[in-house]
Amino acid sequence: MAYRKTNVLPGFGLTLGYTLVYLSLIVLIPLGFMIFKVTSMTPAEFWKVAASERAVAAYRLTFGASFIAASFNGVAGILLAWVLTRYRFPGRRWMDALIDFPFALPTAVAGLTLSSLFSEDGWLGRFLVPMGIKVVYEPLGIVVALTFVSLPFVVRTVQPVLEELDTEVEEAAATLGAGRLRTFFSVVLPGLLPALLTGFALAFARAVGEYGSVVFLSSNRQFEAEITPFVIMGWLDQFEYANAIAVAVVMLSASFAILVSINLVERWAGRFQR
Repeated sequence: MAYRKTNVLPGFGLTLGYTLVYLSLIVLIPLGFMIFKVTSMTPAEFWKVAASERAVAAYRLTFGASFIAASFNGVAGILLAWVLTRYRFPGRRWMDALIDFPFALPTAVAGLTLSSLFSEDGWLGRFLVPMGIKVVYEPLGIVVALTFVSLPFVVRTVQPVLEELDTEVEEAAATLGAGRLRTFFSVVLPGLLPALLTGFALAFARAVGEYGSVVFLSSNRQFEAEITPFVIMGWLDQFEYANAIAVAVVMLSASFAILVSINLVERWAGRFQR
């Protein structure tokens, strides 16, 4: 006898409609308007702005610094998640809560704090500057700021998966003669790979769109320490909205392509794990 399977709480049509309307108002319509605005430019005009020397230098710095920050957080995130998951020590809960601090801290406050810390008279800058390591107003400062704001994404993505991993498998590998490094790379890391790729993607996407904290650590020198959001803001200050949107469309397309590629790699890693 045919029957229709229903949920305990009906209302799929209403909730789906609300979801589509909400996503349209928040995401699809603004993105659609941005793309529509670009159509007012000819292909030659669009290419002249999007591929200008200033824009290309900003792309290179933005994606390069974001990749370095996400890669560093990929390693540091695993270490932090491992310590918080596998060990019990005084202050563990406090450290666990501190991981989420960049989420709650306004980015402008984070940039001001980091600039004060790494300035010539700062707690760390007074030791680094004499050694020739300059952070404030240098590309290195951009990497530091992006690393700070994107760290929680890797830790909070890897930590739940690490908690679910069975430690008995690690013990079995140890009894079979595998060392600690061999156990980590052959047993633990394959199980963490999909979560690690997801955390890397989230950290990378967060770093690419960061603006507030970089304001205090970057000199905004064109072709040297200018990220793409600065280029967009510069065009907006000159009321060149089409030029600003042209650069924004390039960033949108690149970010979307990178996220799709990483999601494909993540799915491949998940199938390989199974």
